[in-house]
Amino acid sequence: MNLPLVLAALYGAAGVALMAAGSHVSGGAFATTAGQMLVFHAPAVMAAVLASEAGYLGRALGRAAIAVLLVGVGIFAADLSWRAFGHPRLFPMAAPAGGSLTILGWLLLAAAAAMARRD
Repeated sequence: MNLPLVLAALYGAAGVALMAAGSHVSGGAFATTAGQMLVFHAPAVMAAVLASEAGYLGRALGRAAIAVLLVGVGIFAADLSWRAFGHPRLFPMAAPAGGSLTILGWLLLAAAAAMARRD
């Protein structure tokens, strides 16, 4: 089993569900934004996994980038989703922390691509 691919597929499904829910709940903009983050990053994670397996990413840094992307997007989307359905934040500064991790994940992905040793 390739856990990042499984999580990316689940992110895609959750993203579609959240975007649909966003049109039916008060605070729906949070649910819609959370859904968009999940749907946008699900194929990016899948592509990064495939690129890593094909040798287009430095192995260790590529794995770290994928993990950081998954965690960052997960925290960001979870915080917004939680608030969309009337709950308090997951923890103080959860969405900004998740967003910052997501940006870091993309930067690590760029570095992993620059460091790939593919012939």
